[in-house]
Formats: sequence, structure tokens, C-alpha cells
Amino acid sequence: MSLLEIHGLRKCFGSVVAADDIAFIVAAGEALGIIGPNGAGKTTLFNLIAGGLFPDAGTIRLDGHDITAARPHQRCRAGIARSYQIPRPFENFTVFENLLVAAVHGGRKSEADAAQLCGEILNRCRLLPRANALAGSLTLLERKRLEMARALATAPRLLLLDEIAGGLTESECAELVGTIKELRATGVTIVWIEHIVHALVAVVDRLIVLNFGRKIADGNPQAVMSSADVQQIYIGIEA
Repeated sequence: MSLLEIHGLRKCFGSVVAADDIAFIVAAGEALGIIGPNGAGKTTLFNLIAGGLFPDAGTIRLDGHDITAARPHQRCRAGIARSYQIPRPFENFTVFENLLVAAVHGGRKSEADAAQLCGEILNRCRLLPRANALAGSLTLLERKRLEMARALATAPRLLLLDEIAGGLTESECAELVGTIKELRATGVTIVWIEHIVHALVAVVDRLIVLNFGRKIADGNPQAVMSSADVQQIYIGIEA
């Protein structure tokens, strides 16, 4: 059963085509990875799905409903949540308070229900010992975990992760991958943009490659990464 359907998505910024007739379907419970060189249109695609941008053409459907013209808060309440490349928590709020804001205003929970949910998410994201720490005091790995936890606090069906592993050490990346693997068991559907390909391949079922706004590959991660076209465009190896 499909959860997200993208058909003929196009977005231009002047003469720059950031999304060029992109189409794909994400099944409920699937983990999809998206890679591509800088400027390939990956973050633009996330902005189109989450509602930060509106397409010039094409449609976006969530669970069969057309959300192409929906505002960001409407998409959030419909079940889409995202993280950002650079975490920007409310630094003078505690970790728990950051989640509470997301659960109440994004997830439309009562404060009592939100408190219970936030405690569960903090435990799942390995932030429970830091629940009462100010967000501004967190390490980069903890900020990444908080970014993911805030998205989860809205109770999404579709979680968009935008370079969540960027800037982490190898061991920190491995820790975060472990957490994302555990999240999959909860049933949330994941679409993950990442430059750290080995992290993606450890988690995702399928891999899409973008280049200059176009989808150039879509399939099994190992098969996609073995493609001569992908190696030439993404890795820089001559076919």
C-alpha cells in the first residue's frame, strides 16, 4: 500500500530547474534513501513534500489525498514531519520542552498526552538522561537526536530526514544509524537524504539518485550504487 505518491513534480528558480519531472511512490513502512551531488535538488524535493515550497507542476499525494496545495502545518497534521540539516532547537528550552512544543502544536496533543508521548520518544532517541538539560548545551550528536525526536513528537506517518548524519564522527554515525533502525520497527515510513552512503545502505530498502533535478536511478541500494551512470555522476568514477 502506497503512503506517498509523487507524480511529475517540477520546480524552477529562474533558469535553474531544481525538480524536473520527478516521480516515485513510497510504500507504507518503507525506508527510502535519496542521494545525489550538491545542487541535485534533494532538499528542494523535501521542501516540496513538506510544504515549504509549492511545485510549478505535478502532484503530491499522501495516503491517496492530494496535498499539493496544502500548507506546511496542514501537512504536519496529516502526518508528515521532517528534520533539517542544521538543528535549530529552542536553545533556552529544555530538551523535554522542545518535544512538548512539537507534540502540542504540531501533533495537536493535550499537554497530558503530550507529556507521556515525549517521555517515550526521549527514551527511544536515547535522550532521556538529558530531558531537563537546556537544548543549547547539547553536543552535535544530541542535537541531531533532538531534531529527530522533535519530528517524531508530531506523531508522523512519514518522517523526512535531511542529512541527519552530517558532521558526525564514524562512531556517532553508527549510533544514530542504530536508533533509526529501531525507529523502523515502530512502523513509521522514512525518506532519508544523506551524503554518507554507507549509513543509508545500512537502513534503507530502496535508493533514489538525483542529478540536476532529475531522477537517474531508483532501485535496490547495492544495484544502484553499482550502476556505471551513478558512479560517474555521483562518485566521479568514469563509466
